[in-house]
Amino acid sequence: MALLDDVRAYLRIDATDTSFDGEIQDLIGAVQTELTDLGINPNLVSSATDPLIKKAITTYCKANFGYDTDNAEDFTSAYEKIKIYLMNSGTYQVASV
Repeated sequence: MALLDDVRAYLRIDATDTSFDGEIQDLIGAVQTELTDLGINPNLVSSATDPLIKKAITTYCKANFGYDTDNAEDFTSAYEKIKIYLMNSGTYQVASV
């Protein structure tokens, strides 16, 4: 539940307002699936305790939440840059056996 709370705060939604939780959970699930499909370590993605993974998740949510996001393109661009870094960094890849 902590990640949901963090994303809600990043979206500047009051902590007591749970009316958007379904949409936020869907966005979190979508970005976690995308990152995992791209080869990012699923343990890091699912725990979201790493600051860069958390930033990728929150930035993706910021870019895709609602319909009136004035800065959606900026957030999408920022997410894409973080995603590329994660894909190219050995720290975030699944260790090969």
